[in-house]
Amino acid sequence: VRHYSSGMQARLAFGASMGIHFDTYLVDEVTAVGDARFKRKSRAVFRQRMKTSDAIMVTHDMGQVRQFCDAGVVLDQGRLTYFEDLEEAIGLHQDILA
Repeated sequence: VRHYSSGMQARLAFGASMGIHFDTYLVDEVTAVGDARFKRKSRAVFRQRMKTSDAIMVTHDMGQVRQFCDAGVVLDQGRLTYFEDLEEAIGLHQDILA
């Protein structure tokens, strides 16, 4: 494992974490690493896990947010704001980045 590339280490970590069933997963850029085939497979596995588990997801990919989330939290200048309406959270996030 020590000689694996960072991408291979990330894929191994993802595979290992999906092999264990948790009530809640903490994920950072869930499908950011790997080739197109791996990304497709990892999205499918993650989608399957989300049928029986929850997740706290950190990502810059609003497509993933819309695909996997039903609520959002935005952190801005040390202040955390929760939104039941996902599109409101995305809107604030985009306003902050503008």
